Amino acid sequence: MSDLLRLLPWSGPDGRRCYVSADSGGGPVSRLADRLEELQLDTGAELLDHVEELLRAHRVSGDELRFCVHRLAEALRDALRVAESRGRRIPVPEDEMEDEMEGHPEPPGLC
Repeated sequence: MSDLLRLLPWSGPDGRRCYVSADSGGGPVSRLADRLEELQLDTGAELLDHVEELLRAHRVSGDELRFCVHRLAEALRDALRVAESRGRRIPVPEDEMEDEMEGHPEPPGLC
């Protein structure tokens, strides 16, 4: 069994990151995570389209811009988390894995 953990697209009640065993790729938690990641990425793309429309209108209030910046920051945070989670699951060749693991602490436990 692999000791790789998948970063989930949500945090625990204390705000800490949540993980599930990457070996449970077909399990219900992984399937839920897949659906939520897809929703987060779709929402980010829709938000970007909306912001681009607002900026083309040239009549945007400061409050509208602040709201959009907050939502864009949330979408970017989600997208970076998805990228990190998916990047961790890309297979690394054995020789590179050994070099990479030297000096790195163990990942945090499951939430």
